[in-house]
Amino acid sequence: MTPAARVQAAIGLLDGTIAAALAKGPPADRILADWFRASRFAGSKDRRAIRELVYRAIRLCGPVPQNGRAAMLALAEDDPSLLTLFDGSAYGPARIEEGELIAEAGVAPAWLAERLAASGIEGVEAQALLERAPLDIRVNALKADRESLQLPVAGEPLPSFQGLRLPFGTPVEQWTEYRDGLIEVQDGGSQLACQAVATAAGETVIDLCAGAGGKTLALAAAMGNAGTLIAADVDRGRLTRLGPRAERAGAMIAETILLDPGREAEAIGAWRGKADAVLVDAPCSGTGTWRRNPEARWRLDSAMLDRLTHLQRHLLALAAELVRPGGRLIYVTCSLLDEEGAEQIAGFLARNEGWNAVPPELPLGRSRGPGLRLTPQHDGTDGFFIARLDKPC
Repeated sequence: MTPAARVQAAIGLLDGTIAAALAKGPPADRILADWFRASRFAGSKDRRAIRELVYRAIRLCGPVPQNGRAAMLALAEDDPSLLTLFDGSAYGPARIEEGELIAEAGVAPAWLAERLAASGIEGVEAQALLERAPLDIRVNALKADRESLQLPVAGEPLPSFQGLRLPFGTPVEQWTEYRDGLIEVQDGGSQLACQAVATAAGETVIDLCAGAGGKTLALAAAMGNAGTLIAADVDRGRLTRLGPRAERAGAMIAETILLDPGREAEAIGAWRGKADAVLVDAPCSGTGTWRRNPEARWRLDSAMLDRLTHLQRHLLALAAELVRPGGRLIYVTCSLLDEEGAEQIAGFLARNEGWNAVPPELPLGRSRGPGLRLTPQHDGTDGFFIARLDKPC
């Protein structure tokens, strides 16, 4: 493909990404993967170049662009070397006409940028949300140890107990160590969120929003498979992926529970008041993960945010019923908005007399209200809010 043809291909993919974001359709990485699979004329260098163009444009545009061409023109303004490729050549983009729409650069749509600023995320802190994320892995302590494990590429130790950071693009999923369950791909901040649960051998621990089980597996490793670990979620598809992952990792999961939305208490009621620790890795806006999914900021609107904060409040109430007297609840979101973090926990404490917020003992992060916050700029991790709540005896 010519450089101009790559730009035109990127424009088409941006059109698809914008439409999918507005319709809450598939993410950008799936749209690109489907196009690459169908477009066999695009070689490996073409695919890399097109992917780079698409994601550079997505990261640059704050509000949802009018279309893919407007997004690419914004990128061309930022990178003038692209302007000459709008030459009207075969398979390339049409020449630029006077007065054409150019997408607006920025961190996020205006309403969302304002919410972030009100939560203390602006300037370089906000810009860091759109930088390229590193590749972090967790060494599975059930099978190996970070200090002695020899990997094809040496990693930089992270502040988490078994974390390593590898060069971006390292093909870890092709490694024997990955296939044998010695390592898992997991952001360093996510590893620290699991560390905040402070699990001990013999405890009963519930991962209430387990999803596909990334944090569940980390909890199993921290417990040394000694205790009772419960994984629950409302998403059958994601929960069924936990079984094969747990088998590969050698992790013992006592029970997986599929929850019925709105009727979760019925399915998990047998564990009421029995858990030493409950982890609520709550569904959220994902503002802390834009480095990995930058188009996610185009999907979010205030109505969705309201639904998420209502769900988080519901999950906190459900989790509180599962914790035994003297036990603990760990609340985690990959969001940097206060309404999903500090304000959510402040509201819980106001509604639940006797509960105490105890600062998580972690090597990174800064205090934010009754919890701790990790940010890409300050901590080099995805953005997280983490709070520990102790139940009165």
